[in-house]
Amino acid sequence: MEMNKEYDINIEKEIQKKWLEQKIYKFDDDEKRPPYIIDTPPPYPTGRMHLGHALNWTYMDIIARFKRMNNYDVLFPQGWDCHGLPTEVKVEEIHGITKTDIDRHEFRKLCIELTDENIEKMREQINSLGISIDWDREYITMSPEYVKKSQTAFVKMHKDNLVYRGKHPVNWCPRCQTAIAFAEVEYKDRKSYLNHIKFTYAEDENKYLEIATSRPELLAACVGIVVNPEDKRYEDVVGKTVKVPLFNHEVKVYPDKDVEMDFGTGVVMVCTFGDKTDVVWVNRHNLEVKEAITEKGELSEICGKYAGMTTEDAKKQIINDLKEEGYLIKQDPLEQNVGVCWRCKTPIEIIVGDQWFVNVKELLDMVEKATNEIKWTPEHMKTRLLQWIKDMGWDWCISRQRLFATPIPVWYCKDCGEVIVAKEEDLPIDPTKECPYTCKCGNKNLTPETDVLDTWMDSSITPMAITEWETNNEFFNKRYPVQLRPQGHDIIRTWAFYTIIKSIALTDKKPWDEIVINGMVFGEDGHKMSKSRGNVVEPFEITKDYGADALRLWASNSTIGNDVPFAWKEVDYGYRFLRKFWNASRFAKMNLDDETIETIKNSINDSKIKLIVGGNDVEISNPCNCVNVDNPVDLWILSKLNRLIENVSNDLENYKFNTVGDIEKFVWHDLCDNYIEMVKYRLYNKEDSEKAKISKFNAQYTLYTVITTVLKLMAPFTPHFSDIVGEIYKIDDLHGSWCKVDKNSISQENENDGEIAKNTIVSIRRYKSNKGMPLNAPLERVEIYTNNHDYEGLLKVVEDIKGTLNINELKIINGKPELEHKISEIIPNKSKIGPEFKKDSKKVMDFVKNADNETIEKILKDGFESEFGLLTKEHVKDVKRALFSGGEIVETVNIDGLIDSIAIIQ
Repeated sequence: MEMNKEYDINIEKEIQKKWLEQKIYKFDDDEKRPPYIIDTPPPYPTGRMHLGHALNWTYMDIIARFKRMNNYDVLFPQGWDCHGLPTEVKVEEIHGITKTDIDRHEFRKLCIELTDENIEKMREQINSLGISIDWDREYITMSPEYVKKSQTAFVKMHKDNLVYRGKHPVNWCPRCQTAIAFAEVEYKDRKSYLNHIKFTYAEDENKYLEIATSRPELLAACVGIVVNPEDKRYEDVVGKTVKVPLFNHEVKVYPDKDVEMDFGTGVVMVCTFGDKTDVVWVNRHNLEVKEAITEKGELSEICGKYAGMTTEDAKKQIINDLKEEGYLIKQDPLEQNVGVCWRCKTPIEIIVGDQWFVNVKELLDMVEKATNEIKWTPEHMKTRLLQWIKDMGWDWCISRQRLFATPIPVWYCKDCGEVIVAKEEDLPIDPTKECPYTCKCGNKNLTPETDVLDTWMDSSITPMAITEWETNNEFFNKRYPVQLRPQGHDIIRTWAFYTIIKSIALTDKKPWDEIVINGMVFGEDGHKMSKSRGNVVEPFEITKDYGADALRLWASNSTIGNDVPFAWKEVDYGYRFLRKFWNASRFAKMNLDDETIETIKNSINDSKIKLIVGGNDVEISNPCNCVNVDNPVDLWILSKLNRLIENVSNDLENYKFNTVGDIEKFVWHDLCDNYIEMVKYRLYNKEDSEKAKISKFNAQYTLYTVITTVLKLMAPFTPHFSDIVGEIYKIDDLHGSWCKVDKNSISQENENDGEIAKNTIVSIRRYKSNKGMPLNAPLERVEIYTNNHDYEGLLKVVEDIKGTLNINELKIINGKPELEHKISEIIPNKSKIGPEFKKDSKKVMDFVKNADNETIEKILKDGFESEFGLLTKEHVKDVKRALFSGGEIVETVNIDGLIDSIAIIQ
C-alpha cells in the first residue's frame, strides 16, 4: 500500500467514521482485564465546544487511550449536565418570552428541545477531535433515568437526615433570582467607600459612637453593634444602646472577639445581612433578623421611603441624607473583594428564606478523610479542597428558584404543615404535575414544591451513575469507586467537593481512586479568553486548517494543572511535525514494500527470516539479535527508541503529557535528520551479496521497528495520524497494544558510538553544504585524526561514515595530524610591476609567482633585492595560504562533539 505524497488532514473524518462504526472503544466489562473507569466531566450543552474543552478532552483521551493500550478495559463515557439558568435565558431570548409568560411545563419542553439540539452539535464536535468515547454509555442529566437517580439521592439523604428544609440566610443572586451555594460565589475587586457615621447614644443624644460601614443601605436592618472587648477605646460602651441614624430604632452594643480593632473605627454595625460575618454575629448574640432586601435586589418595606429602590440607588440616597442631617463624618476610599454570582457576575445579597439544604457539616470529617485517601495530580491541588473543608461554615443550599432542573419530589400540607417526600418506587416524579399521596391528616389537596434542585445535585452523582447505581447493583458493587476523575481547578470546591459529599452520604466510599486537575486556556495575549477581548479561538478554526491531531499536539505540550496559553505557532509546529513524520514514513515505505513488511512481521513472530541471496535461501535465526550486532547505527537508534519508550511510559503513568515533546524531538532529529540519512546507502544498495542483503534487511527491519513503535507511542496523542500510517504499515491492534521496552537494547555505549557517527557525518555534510557541493558528492580521501577516547568508536562506524558521505577512502588515525599552514599561491600586482619594470615585467611576475616561501616572506617583510631590482609588498596583490599535509593541500573539518578530533579532506 503506497502513501500519498502529501499528508491530507481531511482523512481524519474517515478515520473517525470508522471508529464509530466499528465501536472499537466500547467498554466490554471483561473480567480478564482490569477496569479503568473515567468519571468524565459532563459539559453544559451550549452547542459549542470551546478551546478549554478541547484541552481537557485531549488530556482525558490521552489517558483513556494509554490505559486501553495497556490492556485495561476502559469505560470512557460522555455525559451532559443539562439543567440550568443559561438555557432558560436562551429560550426566552429565542422565543421572545419570559418563563412566566407560558405554562412551566411548556417552558421546560422548549428548554429540552434546545438542549437536545445543542447536545447533537457537541457530540459531533467531540468526535471531530478524535476523542475515544464509548457512546453506548452516554448519560443525559435531564433524562427520566438520570432524574430518577438524582431524586433517589435526595430521598435517601432526607431519610438519613442529611437533607433538610429550613429558614436560613442564603446567598442570593438578584439577577438570576435564585439561591446559590457558597461554592458558587466568586469574588472580584471593586472600589467603594468606608462611610464614618454617627450613632448617637440613646441616653445622651449629644454623644455618639463613630461607626464605619461600606453598606449604609442596610441601616434599616441594623440589629446590633459589636466592639472587641480588648479594645481600650470602647471599654465603657459595651451594654449601652445607640440609635440608628435616619431610622431611629435602638440597638445594643455587644462585645465580640472577632472585631478587627484596626479596621475602620473598630466599631461595627451588625445588619441582616451584609456579609457572612453578620450571620455569625446574629447567631452568636441571638439578634433578630430584619429583611431589608427583597429577592429582586430592592429595599423592602422596613426601609421606609427607600423601599423599592435598588441597593445602589438606595446607597446614594441614604449617603446624601446622612450628609444633610449631619450624621456623615467622612468617607475613606475602600478596595473591596465582593462576592458575585458565578453565572452572571452580579453582586450577591444574603437574604433569609425557606430553602433546602444538605447537612454538610455532619459529613465534613469523612469528606476530609476521603480527600486524603484520593491521589491528587498535581498534589498541591488537594490543599484547595482541604482549606475549603476547613473554612466551611454553612450547609449546602440545594434548592433553586428556577424551572429547568430536576424537580424536588416534595409536597406540603397546608392543613397540618406536614412535609411529604416521595417514595423511591414512585420516582422520577414532578410534584407540579401529579401527587399520588394523601397527608396523614387526610388532606389530599397537597401543595407541590415548585423549587428545583441545584444542578450540582445532578452532576455530583456522575461516578455513581456511570457505574449503574440503583439500576444494576451487581455491576455497581463490583466497579465502584471508579478509577479517575479528571476536572478543572475552577470547580474543585463545587464538583469535586459535592461529589465526595454525595458519595460518602450514599455509599460510605470515596468516589474515585485518583483525581487529575487541569488548568484553563488563555489567549495569546496572556488573558483569559473572552469575546470582549477578541482573543477567543474556536477549536474549529484550528482543525479546519491544521487538523485535530495538530490541535491535540498543542494541548499535549503543556503541564497538567497549569493554565495554558494558546499559541498559533505551536499548532503550526505540530502540523509541520506531522508532515515531517509523514514524509519520513513515506520515504521508508518506498523502501519497504508490503512483502518486506510481512517478512519483517513474520521474523518478529518466528524469530527467524529467510532471504534470497545469490539465488539461494539464507535463513537468519533471531533477526533482532542480527540487527543488534550488525550495525552500530541501528544499535544507536534502537537504544534511543527503547529509552524513549521507557520514559514516555513512565511519564504517561504520571500524567506528564508534555512527554510528547520528547517523541517529537526523537522523530524530527534522531530519525528524520540523522538515522534515515545514515541508512540510505544501505537501502539503495543493489549488490547481490549475502552481506549486502543482510545489511539492507537490517536497515529495513530497524526502520520498520522505529516507525511502527513511534506510531504506537504517538497513538494516544495523534490517533488519526497513527491510524492512517499504521494501516499502511500493517500494524496489528494499534489502539489496543502498547510498546514493550527491550531493556537489552538500551546501551549507553551503543548510543555513544552512534553519536560519534552522527556527529562526524553532520560535520562533513556541513562542509559539503558550505562548499556548495551536493550532499551525495563523492569525496576521494578523508583522514580522521582523533584521540584514544573516540578512536575505537570511530573504527566501529567507518562503513556508515563512508557510505553516508560517499567517501572513496577513509582512514581513522589515532593521533594528531602534521599540518603546515603555508603559502599556496602568489598573485603579482600587475598594475605596479608593469609601469616600473616595463620590458622585464613578465619575468618579474613569473619570478614572484614561482618564488619559494622564504623569498616571498622577505618580499612582504623588508623587501628583496632581485636581479630585476628591489621587490616589496607593493609588488604583490594577494597571498593565498593553505593547509598542507604530506606535501598536499588539504581542508579540515572539526568534528562536533568529539574532543580534539579533525577530518582531513583531500
